[in-house]
Amino acid sequence: MKIAVVGAGAMGSVYAGLLADAGNEVWAVDVWREHVSAIQGGGLRIEGASGDRIVRLRATTEPRDVGQCDLVVIATKARHVADAATAAETMLNPETRVLTIQNGLGSGEAARNVLGPHRVSIGVAGGFGARVLAPGHVCHEGMELIRLGEIDGPVTEPLRRIAGVWSAAGFTVRTFDDIHQLVWEKLICNGTYSPVCTLTNMTIGEVLDSADAWPIAASCAREGGAVARAKGVRLSFDDAVSYARDFGSKIPHGRPSMWQDRRAGRPSEIDAINGGIARTGRELGVATPTHDLLIALVKSAEAAAEA
Repeated sequence: MKIAVVGAGAMGSVYAGLLADAGNEVWAVDVWREHVSAIQGGGLRIEGASGDRIVRLRATTEPRDVGQCDLVVIATKARHVADAATAAETMLNPETRVLTIQNGLGSGEAARNVLGPHRVSIGVAGGFGARVLAPGHVCHEGMELIRLGEIDGPVTEPLRRIAGVWSAAGFTVRTFDDIHQLVWEKLICNGTYSPVCTLTNMTIGEVLDSADAWPIAASCAREGGAVARAKGVRLSFDDAVSYARDFGSKIPHGRPSMWQDRRAGRPSEIDAINGGIARTGRELGVATPTHDLLIALVKSAEAAAEA
């Protein structure tokens, strides 16, 4: 299968490298020239839960270099999805499927608004804990599960074929008729750890072990679960705090992408993650005071760094 991964940050690079290592023709498309040049020159090194390897694949900063693909994976930050979808238009033929995998809410809708309703599917990645160590070199702490589903309606045969390609590349993959359940389950976990790790400089495991930090994170989980239930999301658990704790225990050394963005001086995804929970809560009349406070603190820290 010919695959383009648009957005070759930590997670996008893991996707691209493992899919390429399985024999697919993979293009990594990213605006970070040093990373692209390193991949072009020496391949992409991936280390961590999947082993330690150097994978040869194509890489470019120019979407038009890629040509038409069977699958386009949008792995940018949530705020860049619409631009990535626009860039991906040159890679599409009538049968091309687009899979968008982001933290937070709204990425599937953003891609669909650009590319139309019938080719876009949603992915939810869990338990990877990926980070970029250097240009051309990424690491991931785990690779628990890739969940795939259509934006609306049950799983289709094209999505099953995509799932098979990912499974053959070593990912644990499941397809779901209700992907929005999975989006919210991951959102609750991201909302639990991302701002607390970012503000305290702790790993996920350190937050879990902290008598001071964990109650704050647990409050985020509790609020996120309440908002999801008010929205009518059919969660697979009754206790959001226990679910978030179990999730975090699998990647104790992980640092959320929000922490990585803050340390690199990049804008965080606070608006898509905790902001998505808080906005939905306001729409439904569910209070989210812990989320509101952490959003304000993260944004204040970002503003101070820019001053």
